[in-house]
Amino acid sequence: MVNKPDKNEARLRRHRRVRGKISGTAERPRLDVFRSSKHIYAQIIDDVAGVTLCSASTMEKGFEGFGGNIEAANKVGKMIAEKALEKGIKVVVFDRGGFVYHGRVKALAEGAREGGLEL
Repeated sequence: MVNKPDKNEARLRRHRRVRGKISGTAERPRLDVFRSSKHIYAQIIDDVAGVTLCSASTMEKGFEGFGGNIEAANKVGKMIAEKALEKGIKVVVFDRGGFVYHGRVKALAEGAREGGLEL
């Protein structure tokens, strides 16, 4: 019998390892990313207070198009940057959520940078 490693379990293990090293503060909150096969989600979190400051995703009413591609991830990055700048957040620490910094995760980060956030 062949035991296949669980990809999500490995991702969660990587995420926990990274979260041991980075955390968001009021001065520099954490930009967290989660991607599924159909959508991508981003939220800015203050870990000290345990509060989500703002969020954006492909599930929002104003979003048009398919949510599971690089173009959508770039749009979500720009949306989260716009919401963060409205709240006075300019600098964040990027948390890739255990995902490889490639493809949609990278596109979201680049979209956030284009929108005016400093990662």
